Amino acid sequence: MEYPQDMKNRLRRVEGQVRGIIRMMEEDKDCKDVITQLSAVRAAIDRTIGYVVAKNLEHCIRMQAEKGESAEEVINEAVKLIVKSR
Repeated sequence: MEYPQDMKNRLRRVEGQVRGIIRMMEEDKDCKDVITQLSAVRAAIDRTIGYVVAKNLEHCIRMQAEKGESAEEVINEAVKLIVKSR
């Protein structure tokens, strides 16, 4: 599966957030502000995981359908990926 640009863009935004948090720490910013930003990064990563799994699931189900095969195994694998990421 070729990863779409919007997936990469999501991760680049997260990367920028992490760099910002490091800068905040280097500037001895308030702990509450750092934690707030860390929580935002975690939420962004969780949303990205969900998006990647959903797009991969969509792609795999289409491939299975084209082959005339059941998508049940692909769906079960996607569910395991989502549960594992929690």
